[in-house]
Amino acid sequence: MYFLLNILGLIVVTAVVYLFSPYKKKVKWRPILSLIVLELLITWFMLGTKIGSWVINQIGSFFTWLVECASEGISFAFPSAMANPTVDFFFSALLPIIFVVTFFDILSYFGILPWIIDKIGWVISKASRLPKLESFFSIQMMFLGNTEALAVIRQQLSAVNDRRLLTFGLMSMSSISGSIIGSYLAMVPATYVFTAIPLNCLNALIIANILNPVDVTKEEDIVYVPPKEEKKDFFSTISNSMLVGMNMVIVILAMVIGYVALTAALNGILGLFIQGLTIQSIFSYIFSPFAVLLGLTGHDAMYVAQLMGIKLATNEFIAMSDLKTQLDSLPPHTIAVATTFLTSFANFSTVGMIYGTYNSVLSGEKSAIIGKNVWKLFVSGIAVSLLSAAMVGLFVW
Repeated sequence: MYFLLNILGLIVVTAVVYLFSPYKKKVKWRPILSLIVLELLITWFMLGTKIGSWVINQIGSFFTWLVECASEGISFAFPSAMANPTVDFFFSALLPIIFVVTFFDILSYFGILPWIIDKIGWVISKASRLPKLESFFSIQMMFLGNTEALAVIRQQLSAVNDRRLLTFGLMSMSSISGSIIGSYLAMVPATYVFTAIPLNCLNALIIANILNPVDVTKEEDIVYVPPKEEKKDFFSTISNSMLVGMNMVIVILAMVIGYVALTAALNGILGLFIQGLTIQSIFSYIFSPFAVLLGLTGHDAMYVAQLMGIKLATNEFIAMSDLKTQLDSLPPHTIAVATTFLTSFANFSTVGMIYGTYNSVLSGEKSAIIGKNVWKLFVSGIAVSLLSAAMVGLFVW
């Protein structure tokens, strides 16, 4: 019964997004169905085969190694803090970002990461028959993050029409960044994080092409390649990367502190009117129907619904920190769908980040397309997370 609910969840989420689409007659279902089949194969491979399990373990070991390398640098700067067996969130999840960002930028500098993005993007473009730039962008987000990926294609963004600009904004709601994965692994199971990453990329394409289908000519279907003149020297690159990583740490820390404090303040105000009323309890009821469609019931459905609300109103770090404390008491299916849903940047602050990026790399007139379609960005982000969670839920019981 719950398995059928999970399948129904996939259908209902897709149908709801279709109802929101202002271009229903232009939706092309063939490439969307191709992507769904590809998702099923990827999820089965990652969760249902020994080879897939081995691949996840190897990737997990790689990111564990990255975090261990980062810990060496953190221990040098904060020896007493790292000597504590119960290292807190700031040292275990945030500070490693500095090294991970630098490492990925080194891969980009020597052309390794762009080569991987190019090949995987080409495969997705051929399999889905969707535009090359959008396909490449979905992969770029997976490794670089939404704002970084937007900056990489800034030259091409200035040449595309408003409809395609909106597509990139919609897709940006569903990304994560390779530099942040180590932080996730400190809180939730690696298996579902690494399964969610490719699913989010493909679902971002699906949702964007339902909400905002766009016809692209062959002449327009090109990918911008930055000229060699834009490349800085190696030491300037890694030094800048470290500063970028530190900036990310400060921004994330500020958001975590601010949103947790804001949530506590709002809960205190709500409690003045109704005893025990909190934002978490409100979100539990709003998102509980979606949690049920993920094959959850009773307490688990309400708890995952609460995590959904926390993530969308604040960020995934706060929700994952809560989930981490409950992992030992939850069944595998609940852990799988909850972790998968939380593995993305879809929240209020991400809309501001996307708008700010558009405003900085494009004209104010072009960036207005984001401000006019904020509701579409939220629909896209929530729908992608739900589809990915429902897809993973089919294979974990």
